[in-house]
Amino acid sequence: MFRNLRLSFTCLLIFSCLSAHAEQCPDWPAERALIEVTALQKQIDRWDDHYHRQGRSLVADELYDQSLARLTEWRHCFKLGSSTEPLRTARGTAPHPVVHTGLEKLRDARAVEHWLRGRSDVWVQPKVDGVAISLVYRNGLLVQAISRGDGVSGQDWTNAARQIPAIPGQLSQPRDLLVQGELYWGLTDHVQAQAGSLNARTTVAGLMARKVLDAGQAAGIGLFVWDWPQGPATLLARHAALNALGFPDTTAYSQPIGGFADVERWRDHWHRSPLPFASDGIVLRQEQRPPAERWQAKPPYWIAAWKYPFAQALAEVRKVHFKIGRTGRITPLLELTPVTLDDRQIKRVSVGSLQRWQSLDIRPGDQVAISLAGLTIPRLDGVVLRSTVRPELRVPAPEDFHPLSCWQPTPGCESQFLARLSWLSGKQGLALPQVGPGTWERLLATGRLNNLLDWLTLDAQELANIDGFGERSATRLAESFNSARQRPFVRWLKALGLPPTGQANLADSWQELAQRDTEQWQAEAGIGPGRAAQLSAFFRDPQVLALSETLRGVGIDGF
Repeated sequence: MFRNLRLSFTCLLIFSCLSAHAEQCPDWPAERALIEVTALQKQIDRWDDHYHRQGRSLVADELYDQSLARLTEWRHCFKLGSSTEPLRTARGTAPHPVVHTGLEKLRDARAVEHWLRGRSDVWVQPKVDGVAISLVYRNGLLVQAISRGDGVSGQDWTNAARQIPAIPGQLSQPRDLLVQGELYWGLTDHVQAQAGSLNARTTVAGLMARKVLDAGQAAGIGLFVWDWPQGPATLLARHAALNALGFPDTTAYSQPIGGFADVERWRDHWHRSPLPFASDGIVLRQEQRPPAERWQAKPPYWIAAWKYPFAQALAEVRKVHFKIGRTGRITPLLELTPVTLDDRQIKRVSVGSLQRWQSLDIRPGDQVAISLAGLTIPRLDGVVLRSTVRPELRVPAPEDFHPLSCWQPTPGCESQFLARLSWLSGKQGLALPQVGPGTWERLLATGRLNNLLDWLTLDAQELANIDGFGERSATRLAESFNSARQRPFVRWLKALGLPPTGQANLADSWQELAQRDTEQWQAEAGIGPGRAAQLSAFFRDPQVLALSETLRGVGIDGF
């Protein structure tokens, strides 16, 4: 329920990571393993220090959790002992009257069902995404507010707390009271599944680290009381009493459950429904718990969390590929150790452009953050941790690739050449049935494609002798290749890669089009100076001219 519970990245979650990845321990010698583990530990220490001392979050919580699990996994793989204490810099001078417990984080539905087994009187609440606090009242007056810190002691936040309207300065009854809860940044109709957490927790953490809040800042902070350690024995009675004392949110967002189906339903409901705060999962709370004096600053048996699916996943880069498209555009692609996002397994992601890859300098071994754009397309969000070893990569030179390069599969040109073939057979080109990128890859591997049109000479018998093509599939492929001969002239022009012509008048003769100079192309409707130069260069390129001669020789109309 609170980020400071990163101390409670519990044995169950860590065990799941270890069991899931035990066979995937990095293939490092002992010396490199120590260097990599030390680097990740230093990164996590830096995140901890900035968050707990300065109220600044340098990384999303779920990426932090996954990084911590990765560190634990590596330490287990190489027998390097346990991690350092995440909250050691958070310890303050103000002791909590009752310690803050941690939260056991259940990894999946099976773990939730196991946790529920044999339990009764369990309630569910949204896991409010904020910062934890203890509020102490004497005779109904707020006398102290303490940040969670390390669970035993924290920072004194009393001055800031007194400025927040959501925190009652005086209770409706003159009584002594201690409550534990969450300060959150108020949001309007916030749907977690659509918008994520919007750094709401970081906003509150930063404000509470200040001495003085202005009226707008203070009004923007809400309070969700999630426990009354010394309150009534039943949760329902605690909720009713808290509501009467001036703490209303607990009642509105607490629901009794009768089994796993109820848990699943409320989890989905709060994930996809408008709420006044960000939330990153649900909390299951057993009504019966031991006396407050027996609580410890570690995950107890009576509370557990089931977080929402990760919006971002931490993925290790295995390889970096450079895909060259038909027009010469270079797109770096990252091959990843598979990760799961929203029940989808992600194995690769595009960097977008060569310039972005150069600025990020991503190499094999780096840990990157991945999310889904539009809930379907893998997206690279950034680099989380760089490997200490920076392998050299063969990076294509941008000046070597352009719309008129790689008409043959010469070394370094295979990617662009295959892209040309895929365009040629695709719906924007000749629309050849039964022909796709895999077809061209198999043919290229046999050495039968030395230029863009060699496939025109392949017959069914020759295709049937190629591994991967049976007699029936070879016959269908030969028929598809033969159908290309009946395609109209304009489709052949597009298949060869003719630059866009706008509303220009295209003649039915290659010779006529090839005779146009740049000025004549620019005189056509919709053709500007740049496009005119491209068209003129296309019809004068020696490789293109050679292709046109081949097509004339096999009797294609217009050539």
